[in-house]
Amino acid sequence: MSEPCYDCLVIGGGPAGLTAAIYLARFHLSLKLVDAGNSRASLIPCTRNHAGYPEGISGEKLVALMKEQAQKYGASIVAGRVTRIDPIDGGFRAEWGEGSVMARKVLLATGITNRRPPMDEALHDEALARGLIRYCPICDGYEVTDKKIGVIGSGGHGVAEAVFLRGFTADIVLIAPDKAHELAAEDRETLRRYGIEAVDGPCEAVAAHDDCIVVDTAEGHYAFDSVYPALGSDTHVELALQLGAALVDGALVVDRHQRSSVPGLYAAGDVVLGLDQISHAMGEGGVAATTIRNDLARERPIVRERLKGSGAAKNG
Repeated sequence: MSEPCYDCLVIGGGPAGLTAAIYLARFHLSLKLVDAGNSRASLIPCTRNHAGYPEGISGEKLVALMKEQAQKYGASIVAGRVTRIDPIDGGFRAEWGEGSVMARKVLLATGITNRRPPMDEALHDEALARGLIRYCPICDGYEVTDKKIGVIGSGGHGVAEAVFLRGFTADIVLIAPDKAHELAAEDRETLRRYGIEAVDGPCEAVAAHDDCIVVDTAEGHYAFDSVYPALGSDTHVELALQLGAALVDGALVVDRHQRSSVPGLYAAGDVVLGLDQISHAMGEGGVAATTIRNDLARERPIVRERLKGSGAAKNG
């Protein structure tokens, strides 16, 4: 076949995939990273809980710096969405719109997509950029300390997110997204105990002003400093399903070394069940890359040959 065969194909250019690419390149392994360009991290206006950036850093800037670092050490990164992956003798073959590649190992770092609240798309993006819509109270709950917060969600998941945010502010309203709340008696008691108001839907965010976002509900208009959608997310496991990888709760199952149930297939970041945080994804990317390197070395020794005419060495 005419395609080059790499030591590893990394699918996904978010914090997990790029961390793995940096490690793999510095292990002197050949790799191709294919990035669809929709990393959830790149949408973060400013993250202030990422260690090492006391003034915060935008997700777009962080991802760009990580990409630059991986390329500095020789990582080949291309834009594209991998649509097909098949097992072949000695590895895998993957295809995307403008190319295809073979690789001995594959790392899936395809992430997830948050489900958006009912509202105009342009308004959503504007509100997200200004911090009027937020998706991660673990990341930025500190920024809404003592502010008026709306949580769009219902059921146990919505209640849990509202209760988590109660540690940052006393002013929280839980709004049902598309109909009246259907809450168990235990959930209603939890809301009462924490002093969280429950408002029936349907709801729609209708305006973003300089300092607030307005949500229209079945019980009238509400203005909030920020709104948190608690509507769940969709995990990008389509490629894993093509290979028959095991899932749990819609996420990829991996062992403590990030190996999936399919030999030669690894996964890291939000596509794996766990804490959806940049730091966690980066840690898993580092673990996955190191595991890939060691697994490759068991199949074929990874040694550095001495350069001819010098005391330096080169890859064998």
